[in-house]
Amino acid sequence: MRVLVIGSGGREHALCWAIAASPLCDQLYCAPGNPGIAEEATCVPIAVTDIDAILAFAQKEKIDFVVVGPEAPLVAGLVDKCEAAGIAAFGPSAAAAALEGSKGFTKDLCAKYDVPTARYRRFTDAEAAKKYARAEGAPIVIKADGLAAGKGVTVAMSLAEAESAIDDALVANRFGTAGAEVVIEEFLEGEEASFFVLSDGKHALPLASAQDHKRVFDGDKGPNTGGMGAYSPAPCVTQAIADQVMARIIRPTLDGMAKDGHPYKGVLYAGLMLTTKGPQLIEYNVRFGDPECQVLLPRLKSDLLPALLAARDGVLKDFDLRWHDEAALGVVLAATGYPDDPKRGSEIRGLDAAAASDPTVQIFHAGTKRVDEKLVADGGRVLNIVGLGATIEEARNRAYAVIDRIDWPEGFCRRDIGWRALQR
Repeated sequence: MRVLVIGSGGREHALCWAIAASPLCDQLYCAPGNPGIAEEATCVPIAVTDIDAILAFAQKEKIDFVVVGPEAPLVAGLVDKCEAAGIAAFGPSAAAAALEGSKGFTKDLCAKYDVPTARYRRFTDAEAAKKYARAEGAPIVIKADGLAAGKGVTVAMSLAEAESAIDDALVANRFGTAGAEVVIEEFLEGEEASFFVLSDGKHALPLASAQDHKRVFDGDKGPNTGGMGAYSPAPCVTQAIADQVMARIIRPTLDGMAKDGHPYKGVLYAGLMLTTKGPQLIEYNVRFGDPECQVLLPRLKSDLLPALLAARDGVLKDFDLRWHDEAALGVVLAATGYPDDPKRGSEIRGLDAAAASDPTVQIFHAGTKRVDEKLVADGGRVLNIVGLGATIEEARNRAYAVIDRIDWPEGFCRRDIGWRALQR
């Protein structure tokens, strides 16, 4: 098969790494890719949102299967347009991708089909939103309705912070059209976890569990980010909890989407809060998590490509996946200034030697580029260092040992990834 992966981050590097290992894959391309992905695939300089150029390339190169990594092209309808052109594609339709494209859509679906989630209201008027926030009290959660590159959610611990977040979205237009509406939610207490399934529109196949760390600094301090690290499996997601999630959250969502005429195909990522009342949905993502994908795929013993094809083809019913018993833990190396103003262009040295120091550690590129043969930072989250081990602690020790061999003074990472699991 000739396969095209869409994206340029750590998630897409992990996807390319896994797909390239499949005996079904004869030729692998990635648009636009990055220097790490270039070791697995032929990179083509096409932006993820340039749908016409992606289609033209896929037709010219006779691509058999397109795997879409990030959310923006999914919400923009890339899968619909590939399928209309006769090119098989993995991911939800634009209508189904509204599960991530509109938080209000998802909350309304949860209300309609009795999926447990936080109490909420939707607002387009700032004063009405503030009045509601005052009535509810802090802590409270303010979310931009649309796609905001992981920066549209504020967990406000005070009313002043809540009102500032409302003004950012509805008055200052900080998130553009993505913030034209806000969803205000009840603050949920508990432990967060990530739960993934593959869906073919009717059937759901659970994947391994994971947990990530959203706050930028050690001790869960500082602003939320796209994720500073992750590990799998998540000890808090027992089989009993997984069964509850499937029965009360995943299954009603998929049944509801099909009933409403938007059958969901692709990977569905449920962000959960494990509360005293049981698991509750925080939000859905319509793609593999980042950085969760980077710790899930190294644990996958089965060939990934047939599973993605089965989801697209509607034949997941009797499909099974095998997982390694080993744990995986990934640490994000980010550029100084992330998440607000990451500094680009600094050189990263010693990466090859660091990678060679431990064959159980995999390095995924997330925001890098080559300039005059030098590897430089070109984003906020720049590298993912993923260790494998018999335990989460062993995987963590291996990841940090490799990080300590990388010469990049302008980068930083959290040093406490996995702390929840190690406390158990």
